[in-house]
Amino acid sequence: MIQKIRSTHTKEIVIMKYFISLMLMLFITLISVNSYAENNPRVLLVLTSHSQLGDTGKKTGFWLPELTHPYYEFKKAGYSIDVASIQGGIAPIDPKSLDEPDDATPRFLQDAELMAKVLRTLPLSKIDPSAYQAVVFAGGSGPMWDFPNNEHVNRVAVAIYENNGIVSAICHGPAALVDVKLSNGEYLVSGKKVAAFTNEEEEELKLTHVVPFLLQDKLIERGAQYVYGKPWKENVVVDGRLITGQNPASATKVAQKIIEKLKAQ
Repeated sequence: MIQKIRSTHTKEIVIMKYFISLMLMLFITLISVNSYAENNPRVLLVLTSHSQLGDTGKKTGFWLPELTHPYYEFKKAGYSIDVASIQGGIAPIDPKSLDEPDDATPRFLQDAELMAKVLRTLPLSKIDPSAYQAVVFAGGSGPMWDFPNNEHVNRVAVAIYENNGIVSAICHGPAALVDVKLSNGEYLVSGKKVAAFTNEEEEELKLTHVVPFLLQDKLIERGAQYVYGKPWKENVVVDGRLITGQNPASATKVAQKIIEKLKAQ
């Protein structure tokens, strides 16, 4: 009887040691994961909330590859990624972007996590820019209406840039930059090399007289050194901590340049 009690007691001690070891391992793993996440950059992707293509009666929104391409590059790099929009909630996808052949679209349609982020975007007004090392303003025609002269676009862009962070925009995304003024009163883009959707590309889409202004012209008006590229071809421009891409073909490289810049900091 005594021997059985001792045997049972020994087993209990062994089991207890096992669980203590297991809990210790889990604790160490959680600490390591949290430390890894804290030490890795955090990036904010900003989408439009505008869905009407001027007075055409057609729908617009953000261009899907200009979200998915950077997002998956950042995810591969191990970055934390938040998705915000001007109003928060569901961000409208330009329906035409779902029809364009793109390797990332089927992945997006199977990606419950990213789809949830698009359906429940963070309101830009609630964003604390001090939490991010980079911001990317995605394009699509929608941003031409709700990115310019938006107090929270300006607030987030200025705060991140003046905190030694990276400000980036793709295609029509640089519409976010046209009214951004730094603390010294100068436009962020003034004197800087910038790429963005060209007048020629807008004309090819027959939207020259639909969009509220021509992005190429507005950036030049703000003092930017506009860097023209061939229509629909990759064109990415890095000027210090301002990184811009001309069109959807530039989205992946924009993200890669951001990653390079963050690693070098």
